[in-house]
Amino acid sequence: MSGGRRGSLVDNRTGQQEDTMKKQWWQNKTAYQIYPKSFYDSNGDGIGDLPGIIEKLDYLKYLGVDILWLSPIYQSPLADQGYDISDYYQIDPRFGTMEDMDRLIKEAKSRGMYILMDLVVNHCSDEHEWFKKAMADPEGEYGNFFYLADQKDGRPCNWRSYFGGSVWEPLPGTDKQYLHMFHKKQPDLNWENPRVRREIYKNINWWLEKGLAGFRIDAIINIKKALPMQDYPADRADGLCAPDVMLSHAEGIGEFLKEMRDETFRKYDAFTVGEVFNEKPGELEQFIGDDGYFSSMFDFNEHLIGQDPRGSYAAKAVTAEQYKEACFGAQEKIGDMGFYSTLIENHDEPRGVSHFLPKGQVCEAGKKMLAGLYFMLRGLPFIYQGQEIGMENVEFSSIDQVDDISTRAEYQTALDAGLSPEEALAAVGESSRDNARTPMQWDDTLHAGFTAGQPWLKENPNYVDINVKDQMGRPDSVLEFYRSLIRLRKDERYQDTVVYGSLQPYLREQKNLMAYFRKGETQTLLVIGNFQKDAQEVRLPGAVKHVLINNLESWKEEGSTVQMCGWQFVVLEME
Repeated sequence: MSGGRRGSLVDNRTGQQEDTMKKQWWQNKTAYQIYPKSFYDSNGDGIGDLPGIIEKLDYLKYLGVDILWLSPIYQSPLADQGYDISDYYQIDPRFGTMEDMDRLIKEAKSRGMYILMDLVVNHCSDEHEWFKKAMADPEGEYGNFFYLADQKDGRPCNWRSYFGGSVWEPLPGTDKQYLHMFHKKQPDLNWENPRVRREIYKNINWWLEKGLAGFRIDAIINIKKALPMQDYPADRADGLCAPDVMLSHAEGIGEFLKEMRDETFRKYDAFTVGEVFNEKPGELEQFIGDDGYFSSMFDFNEHLIGQDPRGSYAAKAVTAEQYKEACFGAQEKIGDMGFYSTLIENHDEPRGVSHFLPKGQVCEAGKKMLAGLYFMLRGLPFIYQGQEIGMENVEFSSIDQVDDISTRAEYQTALDAGLSPEEALAAVGESSRDNARTPMQWDDTLHAGFTAGQPWLKENPNYVDINVKDQMGRPDSVLEFYRSLIRLRKDERYQDTVVYGSLQPYLREQKNLMAYFRKGETQTLLVIGNFQKDAQEVRLPGAVKHVLINNLESWKEEGSTVQMCGWQFVVLEME
């Protein structure tokens, strides 16, 4: 899986020819995230499973993806949909067996595909053997696997959990309390304890020995706490402070991440992509440079737009200009020091087309434009299940329809802020993680063809119009447009430019237009997206050699300008 040093590259920060990045086996690939519980149910119990994924491997091969990231399928009580792991060495029976997992790895490999699992090691489940032993003997060996404190001394700090409320919870049957940055059923592991780290590395290597290609690494920035623990200024009436305040004071996470890389990933040439929101200025190269802790990390800059410290109920809609500047800002920040993993949605976000396109203007042309704009950025593109057919947000008529614990917490925050139940539901519903977790829409039959039983989460009613069966083979569909983007990325004539070429913004000041060059050593591609429903004129920088991708039939070149229709997207090879 290894590669040598690549040839010279135009650095988009200096314009100089540089030889700065090693060529790796994963860089020319396309990745696809599977949320197993909602992907495909093979046995009619309403829950997606590993045999269901195996059944759909030929579909994924048809789409053209190479790397498959599976959200957690480990044994779990599913308090946070598998991100609360009770046994890192077992597959949860709801998803299948270890034999199924072995077969998935084998079947994927036979199709030239690689499997990633979710690595969740900031916390485990309160039903894990380690936590049970800590409850039985808080002063013993396993008490030091977690962050414990005496209840009589009060809370050691005023940090707020990501899901609301204090990070401190009484340890049942004891006079202790434990720390949880996420749900109370997700106690944080004490990474300061070398024994904890050794156990984690042993498990990582066990999975890599089974044939995994690597991991997506969950919430990893949280493993390093600011010690000694202390209060920070409260940012809400609850007297607590957001967790990112603490993270900004934490120092020394690199020691943990470097050790983990050297003890595990590096030995197997594994691909790793980090979920990192809070790296400090100047740290990016340490995370994903040639000698980085990870192969890549997600570019979440676009997803931070419009967020409000008061809660998701106060978030603002994203504008085309904000989206453009977030993308370009991220690309300028990373230059060619490493590879971002790009995305418009995942299991923790609403559907990208509903979030980034203006409300009431979501259409197939806009979905394709958004797809093309992010896909052609420099980096490794990730597609989330259903994104390739343009799945949209679902409307909730009651909070009782919401399964997600984070959305329920945000709903309560909105009520506490004075919103009515109707206002609160409408506000948090737009950003709910359940939007991305509704069943995959395979066809227009009952329950979208996801299950023969009752689905664990209600399907989006629009499955009758938006589904795989309708779009496969239909030339103008969103699905076929994604396939064209993937084909271009794999095309030997353009691959070096698309994968490794520099990115340079073009006509950055033109409103609701996102355009940029991808420049290789001997080739220039121009990517243009008209980010609005109205047509606009775009000045061309030179002669067009080929129109490689166009999401609409029209192409009106008039001398040095082109008339771009609403939501039109093109990739041009320039003379």
